Amino acid sequence: MKEHNWIKIALTPFSWVYGLITSLRNLGYDFQLFASKKPSQFVISIGNLTVGGTGKTPVTEYLTSLFSSKTPTAILSRGYGRKTNGFVLATATSTPAEIGDEPMQYFLKFNPDVLVAVCENRFHGAEHIALAAPEKQLLLLDDAFQHRAIARDINLLLNDFQRPFYQDLPFPAGRLRETRTGAGRADAIIVTKAPARLSETDKEKVIQNIQKYSKREAPVFFSFIEYGAVKSYAEGPVSLKKVKMAAGIANPLPFAAHLRARFDVTEEVVFRDHHNYTPADVEELIKNLKNDTFVVTTEKDMVKLKPLVEALGAAGKFAYIPVKVSFGNDTERFHKWIFKQTGHLFQAER
Repeated sequence: MKEHNWIKIALTPFSWVYGLITSLRNLGYDFQLFASKKPSQFVISIGNLTVGGTGKTPVTEYLTSLFSSKTPTAILSRGYGRKTNGFVLATATSTPAEIGDEPMQYFLKFNPDVLVAVCENRFHGAEHIALAAPEKQLLLLDDAFQHRAIARDINLLLNDFQRPFYQDLPFPAGRLRETRTGAGRADAIIVTKAPARLSETDKEKVIQNIQKYSKREAPVFFSFIEYGAVKSYAEGPVSLKKVKMAAGIANPLPFAAHLRARFDVTEEVVFRDHHNYTPADVEELIKNLKNDTFVVTTEKDMVKLKPLVEALGAAGKFAYIPVKVSFGNDTERFHKWIFKQTGHLFQAER
């Protein structure tokens, strides 16, 4: 711990430099020295100040489920980790290598009702979507808080309850992509991965810390993760007792804790976030795997692993656990707020 603290102290001056550079860039947009263009769609951006693991994917899926039945919706992502460049529209033949694992997950879950596309330049991506599908009135931007070249109508900032931005530093001493003051651009802040039962006193403490950097009028909503029922890669029913965990996500600790609380976890295999799985990885995962043990992954990992697992005829030994976000007691308040901001597109549920 002491060694870690000394490393952080040594890197702090570099964080000041990095923070200064990002602040100057933001000032350039604030004073319109850099162009920020508004696409034809109504744009909701979902992003964060922290690198990875804040729960953007479940929140994006929540908003997609909430809105796609009310208005034509599209999701635009950078497509992190893909091996392609430029604008790519997700289709039935797309692979995670072509569009990225998270966009692939969106496509598998919401196709054909929701258009999914990837593009490094979000404004150009929005223009392509407008040409390909002009009926799509709502555009959800996945992980675009720092991508200020595209103007948005609603800017949602996610704050991980376990790793709050207000206790962190910019790179390289911390995990922030910019300084904490970036929270001032948010129209609302969603605290993710909070305990399902959080006292009002604890909530107020978090809100007070957030409001040191956010706009005073920006509401703060609390959400938590709900784990779904286990699903087999082979699409059949599955009953688990002993499991071998495999995860390539930014923060596998909550997933590991969930498995330990419910199953006999024989082994935990952790890969880097957005890991590009290979047949050799699958062979290593099933090597010496006992008949009563399943390899259990996240849904994000399943998207990339399933084709490899099926090719080796091992789908019956793999399972995954989907997750979704819940706003709990904040559900009604969040719906009321978001529908008020989008009143010309949606009608609030009654």
